[in-house]
Amino acid sequence: MSRIVRGGLIQATLCEPATSPVEKIKQAMIDKHVAMIEQAAAGGAQIVCLQELFYGPYFCAEQQTKWYSLVERIPEGPTTRLLCDLAKRLGIVLVASMYEEEITGLYYNTAAVIDADGSYLGKFRKMHIPQVQPGFWEKYYFRPGNLGYPVFDTKFARVGVYICYDRHFPEGARCLGLNGAEIVFNPSATVAGLSEYLWKLEQPAHAAANGYFVGAINRPGWEEPWRIGEFYGQSYFCDPRGKLLCEGSRNTDDIVTADLDFDLIREVRNTWQFFRDRRPETYGAITAP
Repeated sequence: MSRIVRGGLIQATLCEPATSPVEKIKQAMIDKHVAMIEQAAAGGAQIVCLQELFYGPYFCAEQQTKWYSLVERIPEGPTTRLLCDLAKRLGIVLVASMYEEEITGLYYNTAAVIDADGSYLGKFRKMHIPQVQPGFWEKYYFRPGNLGYPVFDTKFARVGVYICYDRHFPEGARCLGLNGAEIVFNPSATVAGLSEYLWKLEQPAHAAANGYFVGAINRPGWEEPWRIGEFYGQSYFCDPRGKLLCEGSRNTDDIVTADLDFDLIREVRNTWQFFRDRRPETYGAITAP
């Protein structure tokens, strides 16, 4: 019997202007996402991933210390606790990207992974931090991740996470595969004119090269007042052959779901023995300074 799991991706427009008080924005976005998560679960979703920095705007469009007030401890903070309670009530796995405080002044772009019984399983910290014009001033806000490429045993699948800019680096995508990921989620905030030509190229390639599913999530719409570009949505799932299974809308709220047959992983890997045929002893140039 096939092992089929329904995955869900949530892309959501900013529902409160970025010029509003920070706490007002945060609460509005949390409330909006809770309702969308409940809707996804009602539609049968079992593993749900949210977009990058889901409870705020993409504030890296400017360099302002006021956005530091969005940080929370993970898992001790209130948003992680709320999501744990929500996951338990709905019986779903949640992957949520948030702004994490390790200690005062030391912050990360982090995704928490929560199991269907409400237990916190761990976190991934974004490894590659961009400083790209226009309006991606992430080094001002985040320290590079230091937790490696963990994979989490959830009720429904072995889950890995890569965050936005990470997807441009195939090395970590391979590490997630070697660490046992069956699906890798990539919560993102990326705009047309900069990376759109890569959006449906890189991540299906990671899926095919490593024989796992990918869930790619992107914000939709424009965010005022910065207008650094249109967040073009188009969240999607692709299978271990790199085939797109479904796709979300471009610039509106959307819940993207797909039934994922995890037995396909074995079928693909038994055909393409990429892990067997690796030659890591020849790859020293990859890790050389």
